[in-house]
Amino acid sequence: MKVLASTGTEDVATVYIAEIGEGKLVEFVESVQPPLPREKKWVLIVSTLFGCPVKCLMCDAGSYYRGKLSKEEIFAQVDFLVTKRFPNGSIPVEKFKIQFARMGEPSFNLNTLEVLEELPHRYNAAGLMPSLSTIAPADTDRFFERLIEIKKKRYTGGRFQLQFSIHTTDEKLRDRLIPVRKWDFVKIAEYGERFYEKGDRKITLNFALAEEMPVEPGILLKHFAPGIFLIKITPLNPTYQAKKNRLSSYIDPCQQGMDYQVVKELRASGYEVIVSIGEVEENHIGSNCGQYVMKHLKAEEHIKDGYTYRVQEYSP
Repeated sequence: MKVLASTGTEDVATVYIAEIGEGKLVEFVESVQPPLPREKKWVLIVSTLFGCPVKCLMCDAGSYYRGKLSKEEIFAQVDFLVTKRFPNGSIPVEKFKIQFARMGEPSFNLNTLEVLEELPHRYNAAGLMPSLSTIAPADTDRFFERLIEIKKKRYTGGRFQLQFSIHTTDEKLRDRLIPVRKWDFVKIAEYGERFYEKGDRKITLNFALAEEMPVEPGILLKHFAPGIFLIKITPLNPTYQAKKNRLSSYIDPCQQGMDYQVVKELRASGYEVIVSIGEVEENHIGSNCGQYVMKHLKAEEHIKDGYTYRVQEYSP
């Protein structure tokens, strides 16, 4: 793996672009959560695919797909970041979170499971907590059945975070946003009920919420028990695809603490709701987009509210 470029700041986040093999690119990220120091929370976000075949309407990674990363190639991203901070492999971080959520739908790559199997033995990290974010594509049952086994064997007691990216309760609009065959709400709920055990973290239903994309508490309550599932609402990040498809964020990332009606309704229905708004600087760094920074470097028109950084060490 050859790191081509990096961008960001030590006190928020850094995005790395690397080449693996001939011309195949990945992104990975390390970040902190101000005001918490790195010793309290350190987050790594890694890619599992070279780009992504899904082509979600808000995701720049869908413009590029060159296949799956091997187990070693996924670990190369983690090893690079760990060695940079903790060369001896001992990671004294209270919450050491590794998110399989940068480029690529992780359930398309069974090597993701091999990484999850090995992670607890590879590093000395008592605070290790993997996080897997998925759209739940169709025909991935083999992946998810084994994920249950690995979680029960390696990550009991709330040391694993599972997130389903839903984005709206309107099934037709969901199909437009995520244009591949995928599990319906019935199947996601059934799986979640089997995945969840006492002491686990609640399963997250994530909504990167765009304007005019409804979130109806009544529909959620038909399928998702508030004792097992929580709701996370995030801004829709500024990407080239979001701009192209005329998607704008329902959540204003510049306004912390706003009292959104949808949040009040969900909480009144019994759901735990997290409104997750990162540092605005992360949009300029590109660290919270989970997208494809190289696209920005080659673009003729740069987005003003995102990807507006200067990337170090890069020469076209």
